[in-house]
Amino acid sequence: MESSGRTLQKPRIFSVSEITQDIKVVIEANFQGVWVEGEISNLRSPSSGHHYFTLKDANAQLSAVLFRGKGLGAKFKLQDGMMVLVFGDVDVYEKQGKYQLIVRKVEPKGLGALQLAFDQLKKKLFDEGLFDEARKKKIPLLPERIGIVTSPTGAAIRDILNILERRFANVHVIINPVRVQGDGAAREIASAVDEFNTMGEVDVIVVTRGGGSIEDLWAFNEEPVARAIARSEIPVISAVGHEIDFTIADFVADLRCPTPSAAAELVIGKKTELTAMIAAMEEGMARIAENAIQNGRNRIRLTLESRCFKDPASMIRDHQLHLDTLADRLTSEITHIVDLKKRDAGTTVEKLEALSPLSVLKRGYSVTMRAGKVVRDAGVLRKGDLVETRLAKGRFHSCVTGAGEDLQ
Repeated sequence: MESSGRTLQKPRIFSVSEITQDIKVVIEANFQGVWVEGEISNLRSPSSGHHYFTLKDANAQLSAVLFRGKGLGAKFKLQDGMMVLVFGDVDVYEKQGKYQLIVRKVEPKGLGALQLAFDQLKKKLFDEGLFDEARKKKIPLLPERIGIVTSPTGAAIRDILNILERRFANVHVIINPVRVQGDGAAREIASAVDEFNTMGEVDVIVVTRGGGSIEDLWAFNEEPVARAIARSEIPVISAVGHEIDFTIADFVADLRCPTPSAAAELVIGKKTELTAMIAAMEEGMARIAENAIQNGRNRIRLTLESRCFKDPASMIRDHQLHLDTLADRLTSEITHIVDLKKRDAGTTVEKLEALSPLSVLKRGYSVTMRAGKVVRDAGVLRKGDLVETRLAKGRFHSCVTGAGEDLQ
């Protein structure tokens, strides 16, 4: 077709794959090694260990993925709502036509990654009770064997050995050499603590290293070290860095010392001090024993001087007199009781006699009986009945010649 003397070209038609590949080339060529600031949302952390999330601001959002084992973000825990600075490469996923940020490094905005990781692990272990004083074990007063977990070439071990030599030359020290910084150091420290517990040949463990930056000391802030110290059946002393340095190991350990030298001084006393203390204890025990012996002698002397040893018969006589006095008192009491009972009995007899029919007869009355029964009514008698009459003195028999109406 011709128009105005020129031939019109047909528009190019792209396939979906072609346009996607072209976009991929453009994006990936221009957005490699970029820093992106945003807020984490829709965080997903499946069992694969990868982290999928969205970075967003007030106007847009960007999909992102942090693959397991990549980036420095593994030191702290990602959370929804966290503001972060992310470094990585923008990638196009052709099958879905989506672009996403492949994260190589992530840092919390406004707070160092290591400090955030420290705070997160500290809170986690605190909530589990690993810092509780109730679970901490007592450091032995005189350990025969001391296990030390540290670098065999560092200044810390030299300071410790020098101090132990001066304080107690014959103490047995076992060193379990480990790296104290860098990748893999935390695993070595944790394994060394576990090995001492497996061997069971030391009375106390000192986990130590000299001072340094937070990065240098970081191995002692990692969870494997904290867990190993917490499960140790042997008391653990943590002596990491300088006095102003605090690590997670310090909080979990049974005792925290500000420096390696302080740990050496606290783990065992000076031999001269201990010797003086033992001598003072011996002197005190001798005084106690001497006082006990003297008190025993005084008791024996007083006993020998007592009356029972000088005149034993007098004590028997005293008891006999006491028994006689008790017997006289008992006889008097019995006599008094008997007299009271006699008097009460006499009163009772008088009352009974006053109520007795015989007393009535003495006043001139009599009792008439027929066939053994008292006659109370003359109407029951008949002419010719034989009756018996009882008087105050004696009795007589008579025959009824008239009774009741017969006498009217």
